[in-house]
Amino acid sequence: MLALYDMDRTLTSRPSWFPWLLFWARHEAPWRLLFLPLLPLLLLAYPLRLLDRGGLKQAMHRLLMGPRVSQARVAARAAGFAASFGAASERVGALAQLAADRADGLTPVLVTASPHFYVDALARRWGFAHVIATRNHCEGQMLTPRLDGPNCHGEAKVTRLKAAFGPDLAQVARAYSDHA
Repeated sequence: MLALYDMDRTLTSRPSWFPWLLFWARHEAPWRLLFLPLLPLLLLAYPLRLLDRGGLKQAMHRLLMGPRVSQARVAARAAGFAASFGAASERVGALAQLAADRADGLTPVLVTASPHFYVDALARRWGFAHVIATRNHCEGQMLTPRLDGPNCHGEAKVTRLKAAFGPDLAQVARAYSDHA
């Protein structure tokens, strides 16, 4: 039986995407912080329906991480992000529930719209063996801003869960999220 956990504002007290982008830029490409004044324009494009959530995620990635970065560099930096962001924003009650679900014999699954390239490090911190997250396209060993499939949000989460665990999701015993 499965226990599903959303990440942002469920396991953590705040969203992770913008903190990740700032963490990356500060440590890997500080000059990209010069692009921060452009961010409000991108954020405005979402309510104006010029960009959907996936398009916004790709544009922000390109702006603050660049068009191609080494997966090895990202993985190394994600470990540091998991340590700092995870420690600062994880919810003690959510981690206690995670431990209780494991004690009850449930298999925890982390299901999030956040990008896999840093979520995987957070999942290791919290002991998740199964992660469903937004995937980015890679060209060889280089990570790109382009999403590899749909942004894992809303109905896309359900679709990905069904693909991983079966069409009826009868194995789901519990689910935790800050959204319906």
